[in-house]
Amino acid sequence: MLKHARVSDPEVYELTVEELTRQEHNIEMIASESTAALEVMELSGSIWTNKTLEGYPGARFQAGSHVADKLETLANQRAMDLYGADHVNLQPYSGSTANYAVYSAVLKPGDRVLGMRLDQGGHLTHGSPANFLSKVYQFDFYGVNQETETIDYEALEKKAKEFQPKLIIEGGSSYPRMIDYERIGAIAKSVGAFSMVDMAHVSGLIAAKVIPSPVPHADFVSSSTTKTFCGPRSGMVLCKKEFAKQLDRGVFPGALGSMHLHTMAAKAWCFKQMAGAEYRATMTQVVKNAKKLAEELAKYGFRIVSGGTDNHLILADLRPKGITGKVFQDALDSVGITVNKNQIPFDPEKPTIASGVRIGLTSVTQRGLKEKEIEAIAKIMDKVSSAPEDEANLKACREQAEKLIAKFPLYPAGSFDD
Repeated sequence: MLKHARVSDPEVYELTVEELTRQEHNIEMIASESTAALEVMELSGSIWTNKTLEGYPGARFQAGSHVADKLETLANQRAMDLYGADHVNLQPYSGSTANYAVYSAVLKPGDRVLGMRLDQGGHLTHGSPANFLSKVYQFDFYGVNQETETIDYEALEKKAKEFQPKLIIEGGSSYPRMIDYERIGAIAKSVGAFSMVDMAHVSGLIAAKVIPSPVPHADFVSSSTTKTFCGPRSGMVLCKKEFAKQLDRGVFPGALGSMHLHTMAAKAWCFKQMAGAEYRATMTQVVKNAKKLAEELAKYGFRIVSGGTDNHLILADLRPKGITGKVFQDALDSVGITVNKNQIPFDPEKPTIASGVRIGLTSVTQRGLKEKEIEAIAKIMDKVSSAPEDEANLKACREQAEKLIAKFPLYPAGSFDD
């Protein structure tokens, strides 16, 4: 692995080996993470990195683009076929820049945008005061019903009629339930707004047809290509054909400069794999594992936000266990289980402490874990929650976690041999 870097920069090489070891021995359960295939890493570090390119196939600003044109055209077609979309732009560098590109395409400074509250499942780029976009556009928010902890569609519609936004954003980073894309799309049309779905967290589940697609109901659909997508660190935007030129101008030159051909190649490879039966089976198991974990944790006294999950993640309220999200996150990390602290709807704690944790099942499912192993993980989590500062308890839990994950290699043996 990294045979040249090992010689030229031993420090960086050793850190890379250390991180590989950490991932190999840890139970990775951060909802925004997945494990990239060896082919994705090969292509992401390939000779495509050398080529600078701006514009679109047949209309580039640099010479020597004829091979790259073929690559981007191939990747675009595979993406459109996979998602059933009229048009796609694969040049965004991430899910966040994909969102910025849509804003660039359809909004002017001062325009109104309606998004989901960050502390109720939304995303930083959907209008959070912490994000620079809050200084560019006027944002207002919808959220969840306090009793059901699912999207309050009636309140959303009322807010849309009062606020009259130019754009309504759907999707988020910690919402475990299905979203009625058709209903929100209709609300957007009724007030003359564009509709955009940020499907970054569930794009793999959608590609595998495990959950419904927003593509028929939204004007724009953005995504990262990690998370359930399981690809390189990059992004994309799908749209209806009538917005194709508008979107492309919004991406380049509106929001971005030169494209990243190395991740374009990796995305092209992913789209082909995602159309196959093996990927569909993995995504199906991801949801089964998430439902199983929610069920098991509830048995141990954790309160599961909204009562369960329909996708790859669960949000657990730790107040019945008498601990905070930060305490539980740190304790789990010490035993080799990686999650992240997360605010729950109407959380009394600040974000740096939080009353909950967000747990994702993509990475562990990719490694082959199924319901039996998920039951064991839930049991370890319960033990950790019962005494999160007891060193003897944590040591015993660490041994159990290591024994469990050792049966499921991160990559096949010999994958990184020189």
